[in-house]
Amino acid sequence: MSPSDSSPSIEAPAPAEDKAQPNQAADKAPAVTYSMSNGFPRLLARLDVSAGFTSYQSGKLYLLGRNPKGGLMVDERLFPKAMGLCVEGHTLALATLFQIQRFENVLDKGQAINHTQDACYVPRLTYTTGILDAHDIGLMADGRIVFVNTAYNCLAVPSERHSFTPIWMPPFISALVNEDRCHLNGLAMEAGRPRYVTAVSRSDTIDGWRDRRADGGIVIDVETGEIVCSGLSMPHSPRLVDGRLWLLNSGTGELGEVDLATKSFRPHMFCPGFGRGLAIRGRHAFVGLSKPRYKRFEGLKLDERLKAADSEPWCGIQVIDLDKKTCVEWFRIDGAVAEIYDVAVLPGIACPMSLDFASNEIKSLITHDPLTPETVS
Repeated sequence: MSPSDSSPSIEAPAPAEDKAQPNQAADKAPAVTYSMSNGFPRLLARLDVSAGFTSYQSGKLYLLGRNPKGGLMVDERLFPKAMGLCVEGHTLALATLFQIQRFENVLDKGQAINHTQDACYVPRLTYTTGILDAHDIGLMADGRIVFVNTAYNCLAVPSERHSFTPIWMPPFISALVNEDRCHLNGLAMEAGRPRYVTAVSRSDTIDGWRDRRADGGIVIDVETGEIVCSGLSMPHSPRLVDGRLWLLNSGTGELGEVDLATKSFRPHMFCPGFGRGLAIRGRHAFVGLSKPRYKRFEGLKLDERLKAADSEPWCGIQVIDLDKKTCVEWFRIDGAVAEIYDVAVLPGIACPMSLDFASNEIKSLITHDPLTPETVS
């Protein structure tokens, strides 16, 4: 598809498993199609960012960059149950099914691969944690990765010896056990430290959160243990930006912020889908949307809101102008992929790529530091 204002182009790579030979399994799989608003690539250029998102359903990390030939380039890499995503400087952190991956961008400013990609994220450190149902992830000031350990109802960091090291637990959780009691999920960082988390409930019994999905959601101040907002419906993706605490009230389909003075949620606008994944750049919010899993999440207000708006739920990213409270651009996924989890923006990068363990590229890309003479005794 040639780029034009009326028909924006989207280019995706061939399957990472084997780019030369046809993949019979892939041929039989349901198709996935991408579409976008005309101005989506231009907005990325104006904001000087690219975007990334994850889908545990497809098991992929996606990076969205501006194609130098026009339109959008989608980089897809396989990581089982790709979940929490965080980008800070040259580091990208990703939570997956049973591992935490730490990537580093091996390109310096002005360098490019294939005359196209100006960032290449290579997995350099892998922490094997076992299945913890890890959700949001962040980078602390000392360089350590912190993640939401949903199975054990705590915040944790990777351990050099064990599956994880717990560093914080909600005050109402009575034991560190493998029982998803409150469905701790979201993490807001501030100056390199965990500051706020979201949970679906304050339940202290195994799987107790499922009975509190409609209005049991809370936001907790990590420093004090205080609940600073309650009455939410499956809240996700808290983000602290310039002193304002934003989040997605997923069960109602609302993007809004927490008024810390009144301990209340102030919705800004309705988004047509189950919201998970939020990144804010200036006055623009990149909101991840999924189609609800009705067998698990039925009966939420989101259903009523969609019906009232005569709208079907989305899967993709909507870019919201927080001043105008309108969707100004969008990227949409249709077909076999109906759920995404996290969204990030990559400042100063036009067209990123990453490497996974399923292709030959990771075997042949060699980079190194400058020679540093040392005294060897």
